[in-house]
Amino acid sequence: MAKGYWVGRVDVSKPDAYKNYVAANGAAFALFGGRFLVRGGAFEAVLGSSRARNVVIEFPSYAQALACWNSPEYQAARAKQEGGAEIDLIVIDGYDGPQPGDG
Repeated sequence: MAKGYWVGRVDVSKPDAYKNYVAANGAAFALFGGRFLVRGGAFEAVLGSSRARNVVIEFPSYAQALACWNSPEYQAARAKQEGGAEIDLIVIDGYDGPQPGDG
């Protein structure tokens, strides 16, 4: 079964409010089996636009990724941002098919 992912791009405008969100969001991610694959870090925008931070969170399934987004636990954490960030976020189904080089 393919996993599910959150792929986010973030520009933080109110660091203190964003820190409150970061401190609160882990409980929701843990509840739905989420784990960070990318959380900030160095990057180079080689094509198209970018934001200052990038985040990729893996979930056991697409359904779990969507359930986390829709959960009261995550929405409560999100409210702590207090509008302190511009975010582009997608929830996407992973790919579980053939890969380049597979015979």
